[in-house]
Order: sequence, then structure tokens, then C-alpha cells
Amino acid sequence: MRDDDLRASGNIEDRRGMGGATKGGLGIGAILILTLIGYATGIDPMALINGAEMVAGGDAVSTPGRQGAPADPTGTFVAKVLGETEDVWSQVLPQQAGVQYQAPILVLFSGMTQSGCGTAQTAMGPFYCPLDRKVYLDTAFFRDMELKLGGGGSFPQAYVIAHEVGHHVQNLIGLLPKVQRAQARLDETTGNALSVRTELMADCLAGVLFYYRNRGHRNIDDNDVRQAVATASAIGDDRLQQASRGAVVPDSFTHGSSQQRVQWLTSGLRSGQVKDCDTFAR
Repeated sequence: MRDDDLRASGNIEDRRGMGGATKGGLGIGAILILTLIGYATGIDPMALINGAEMVAGGDAVSTPGRQGAPADPTGTFVAKVLGETEDVWSQVLPQQAGVQYQAPILVLFSGMTQSGCGTAQTAMGPFYCPLDRKVYLDTAFFRDMELKLGGGGSFPQAYVIAHEVGHHVQNLIGLLPKVQRAQARLDETTGNALSVRTELMADCLAGVLFYYRNRGHRNIDDNDVRQAVATASAIGDDRLQQASRGAVVPDSFTHGSSQQRVQWLTSGLRSGQVKDCDTFAR
């Protein structure tokens, strides 16, 4: 996948090499629980989180990172992929969903940092925090993709970023708050099923992005698609559980099976339509 003709986004906060969060703070599990309570009760989740951190005596903050497009090759690549998400979604989202696109900040970190959703760690993998509307990425995950999951190459890396930005799109259209409110009153198995649908939709939205990216730049070839599909297949819940547990437990899935992830990614790649990513209607 060529990226020499892509615009680098300046919406990067580079915290790499700046150390982790300062003392205390709530764990991400507590943060997520308070988030669900906030959405269920109509109370601002950030107010609950800040209050809980004050009671706990924590003042977990991170030093603000360097702003703007990084100069190193990995940082530049991430900035260019993010720039393309901005260029595509700023046109597609208003046209197809009637919602104005507001670009997220992407935080690059190494090891550990603090997010609006709690402490971010390398082992957690990339994630989107709806409370501060930021994507968090330790680029060491790219090495793990290649060494442990067989997902090397620039296009699978771009797919990871596009998937997390897909969650931001879900947040902008109001889907994430609805899912979180529903999960607050459901049992774990049913709540996990909603998580699967949410993740599969983000896969499909990543596919929509690449549909328009390729139409505008013609920089995605068949090998790129094969690599992305292989990565989607490798990070399905069934493959990961089989590798780690030796058994597959579908009720505990939160991201979907390999087959489902490939299906929804390719659906977006083929149609380029947000409406075809409605995993909750199928």
C-alpha cells in the first residue's frame, strides 16, 4: 500500500518516551463501570470518574504529548492514515448519515499512559475512548501483529487505525452511548453479543473508508486486501481463544469470530456504504 500521496494529520499527540501516568487513578474496569452508570442514569460520566478519583486520592494524569505529525517513519505513517480517515469521513459521514464529522485525536504512547477511560497499557492493544474522543495506540502492537498474528504490512496496520476510528464514527452517530446504556441492564452474555455487533460494525466502517481511499488514490491492491483479511481472520475471538485456552467459548466473544470479521470488513470494502454496516439489523 502506497502512502506517499496521503496528507499527514496534525491531530496526533505523541507521548512516546514520556513515561506513564502519574500516581493513583482508577483502573480501566472501574472507569468502564462508571461510564455505564453515567449513561444509564443520565449523569455525565466524567463527573463520576473525577469524583471517584478524588475519593480514591488519585491524580492520574499524563504529561501532554508533542502535538502534530511526528517525523519518524512509524509516526508519519500513522499520521498519514489518520489524515485519510479525516478526509474520507468528513465527506462521507455528512452525505450518508447526515452527521458532521469531528476528527479525533490519536495518542501515540509507549508502555503506559493515561486516557479518559483509565490507564492505557501496551497489552490492551489499540482502543478508542469515547469519553475523551481519542484513539490510543502503542505502535509496539504493530510488531506483535507481525510476529504473533501474522498480520505484517502497512495495510493491516492501517486497518487497525481505521477500525478504531470506526468506533469514533459510531460515537458521533450516537450508537456507542445506546450500546453502553443497554449493556448496563443486560446479563454478561447478552452484553457481549452487543459488543460483538459493535466491533463488527467498526470492521465494516474500516472497509468503507478503504473503499473511498482506493477510489481516490488507487493505492490498494489485491495483496493489501488479502493481508487485511488475514489479519481480521487472525484476530477473531475464536482464533485467539483457541490459541490461548485450547477451546472456543462463543458466549464470551466480544469482537466476533474470524469469519464474521472477514465478512464485515469485505462488506464495507465492496459497497462503500455506511448503511450496509448495520450489524444490529442482521
